[in-house]
Amino acid sequence: MLPRELVKNIRRIEIKTKRLVNDVFGGEYHSVFKGQGMEFEEVREYFPGDDIRLIDWNVTARAGAPFVKKFKEERELTVMILYDASSSGRFGTKERMKGEMAAELCALLAFSAIKNNDKVGMIIFTDRIEKYIPPNKGSAHVLRLIREILHFQPEGRSTDIAGALDFFLGVVRRKAVAFLVSDFLAGEYQRELAIANRKHDLIAIRITDPRENELVDVGLLELEDAETGEIVVVDTASLKVRNRYSAQAEKRDAVLKRSFGSIDLDTISVQTGASYVEPLIRFFKKREKRV
Repeated sequence: MLPRELVKNIRRIEIKTKRLVNDVFGGEYHSVFKGQGMEFEEVREYFPGDDIRLIDWNVTARAGAPFVKKFKEERELTVMILYDASSSGRFGTKERMKGEMAAELCALLAFSAIKNNDKVGMIIFTDRIEKYIPPNKGSAHVLRLIREILHFQPEGRSTDIAGALDFFLGVVRRKAVAFLVSDFLAGEYQRELAIANRKHDLIAIRITDPRENELVDVGLLELEDAETGEIVVVDTASLKVRNRYSAQAEKRDAVLKRSFGSIDLDTISVQTGASYVEPLIRFFKKREKRV
């Protein structure tokens, strides 16, 4: 039986994200993520103005009158969410930790998918593949995904994005829409990212916290690396230390931006201290212009 607090959190996220899907993101999602092509539906009689390239000559010959093929959009998509459950997600200096924001984002994406009758699946990963949930439909399935995100206790602490992408490429062969939700504090994964981006419609969602880019003066501060357990003492009263910290963060962000840009990867950046609604809307508007 699920703990009462977990049930309350699942219900809270369900209500919030369903409302956003219905009021804001449902139509945006549908217009941006198209189906994989057109599929034959039926034939009907030819009318003046119809494209003659659509004439079904076999039916026309049998009927003695021109008939054309009618097609409909193959709407159904497969949506995969690759969720980074490493220990760095348990960091946050604002209202929510990074992992909590990731849970809401994943729920929002999943509900958007099922509202459009798409299948949605999930890969939960750390430095290993923790759990694979094959794509399926329905609200009950989405609630299971949310429950796994909130309740799952991963075995690994660090992050292996390359391994997660390799696994994704192995289990999802047909082109899918894939959201990679992570803080991207990981080692080398550029090659796997490029391959996944070529084969699928891949979107990177990066979740950060303001304190990862800038320290405030609170004197001596003991910091622990959530993924390695390493503990260091930092003198935040030192301007030199704070400047060096910010410079390293800027360098890390610049490298990541160049890495994403070099393979033309779509990205969404969100912070724990701000709403994720505006970044998502900007992304949808930008993508809509390209469709």
